[in-house]
Amino acid sequence: MLRLVVPKGSLERATFELFRAADLAIERESEVSYRASIRDPRITEVRILRPQEIPLYVAEGLFDLGITGRDWVEETGAVVESLGELRYSKASSRPIRVVVAVADASPVRRAAELPDGVRVATEYPRLTERYFATLGIKVQVLPSYGATEAKVPEIADAVVEITETGRALAAQGLRIVDEILVSYTELIANPASAADPERRHAMEQVRTLLQGALAARETVLVKLNAPSEALGRIIELLPAMKAPTVSELYGHQGFAVEAVVPREQINLLIPSLKDAGATDILELPLSKIVP
Repeated sequence: MLRLVVPKGSLERATFELFRAADLAIERESEVSYRASIRDPRITEVRILRPQEIPLYVAEGLFDLGITGRDWVEETGAVVESLGELRYSKASSRPIRVVVAVADASPVRRAAELPDGVRVATEYPRLTERYFATLGIKVQVLPSYGATEAKVPEIADAVVEITETGRALAAQGLRIVDEILVSYTELIANPASAADPERRHAMEQVRTLLQGALAARETVLVKLNAPSEALGRIIELLPAMKAPTVSELYGHQGFAVEAVVPREQINLLIPSLKDAGATDILELPLSKIVP
């Protein structure tokens, strides 16, 4: 039913891991194969291609569904329907940022201060041209196919480049002077395919599985026993998604409590629960969370 295209390159491993966690494992004959499959009746074809190409192929109807970055949707200008962000990247859940950077020694503090004719190296020529047009600056775009940050100052005066934290740019002696775009990975669809009720339903089901797997990464299930006199204190400590589940133990010996809580808080939460009187505390991983 659905022809799916997923990204090759820096997002490849993280995408395969996400689909595996969503019980949509991508299978292929070898790590260099561009064709794959998923044992799911909703997905009839899987291809693995460069994320730069994916928006255009989805827009043209070669694929019904694809995963790529918002940066490449904006760069290509492809007319696709976004089914929502998938907040993961090659190393974290942070988005990438498309930024303008200059040499740290440059007197320029804002991109708007760059002069007409400025030479800008980038993998995003169209996005760069549109951005500088909004500033009223005539720009000489130098297409770059790697090592973009190394081209300042000898080859280019500035770069338009992607970064998560800015540390790699700083390590190359560059300083960010503006942010053009914040880009998350997105699930995109061909508009005609998305308008078909049967295909749209299948797309929404796939999205539910992927987003449920991502949500589970950020949370854990905490289960514990609480003496009757400590129940109130313990409930106050639990940052549950809605409200903790509380069940009375056999023989009126206290209560069993469970709640889904943010993973980032667990290192502080468990000792606090223990101090409040909780016993038999269990922390359990989750596979999916579907609201």
